[in-house]
Amino acid sequence: MQPISSPEPLAMGDYSRPDGARHPHHPRSYAITDPAEIAEVRAVRPYNRHSEHPTDPYDGGPVDCMCGEDWSPARSTPESERLLDPLSPDGIPARHRARWAAEAPERLREYAWALARGEEAPDLPREVPLSVVFSWLGAPRKEPRDAASLLAELGPWRLLAGAPTEELAWAVRETDRAGLEGAVRFFSSEEFTTRHPKRRRVPDTARDRLLRHARSHRPGDLPVLERRLLRTPEDRVRRS
Repeated sequence: MQPISSPEPLAMGDYSRPDGARHPHHPRSYAITDPAEIAEVRAVRPYNRHSEHPTDPYDGGPVDCMCGEDWSPARSTPESERLLDPLSPDGIPARHRARWAAEAPERLREYAWALARGEEAPDLPREVPLSVVFSWLGAPRKEPRDAASLLAELGPWRLLAGAPTEELAWAVRETDRAGLEGAVRFFSSEEFTTRHPKRRRVPDTARDRLLRHARSHRPGDLPVLERRLLRTPEDRVRRS
């Protein structure tokens, strides 16, 4: 018996409402990969398959494109508008954001739901260890290209960006493997490396842990870490 192949993902382009309103955390483009959601879109918005498939920028494979420039407004229907509108509570983008929020660590879930609802700058959660935030950033996601992709970066990034380097370094000591993945991404990012040199001094214990993980799992980030993680004169980080 020949296996049933999964439908090709739909690459969704930018979405513009007639009133100009936008969800503040909706990405400019995203992918729909769930077969049931793909079937829903095709049921309410039929389209002609391209003679040549466009290329998926994430993995180089072919996709069915439903980008904004490929559609005239006349092709839209009330059903498709409700399904694809990022502000629709019943739409596919809202489902993607809800799935992301539900998967957040328990102590960060309320904050995640606020972002998913569309709050631009919700209050930061208190007394949540940064090691948990690193784990949230580094945890593998089932659908890394969905409509929650921007939130998956923005959510933990906001919690890490303003933290003192000493607290970030201590969190590196306490976090798990997923947290090390997130920590390497953060410490090699512009968010960290544009700090004043004195704010980039990391004790050897944390620095060595970051470099070991990058060497084994993210070799592309290793040169950045080696160049920009400055050493402290001694390992002075202590619990407060």
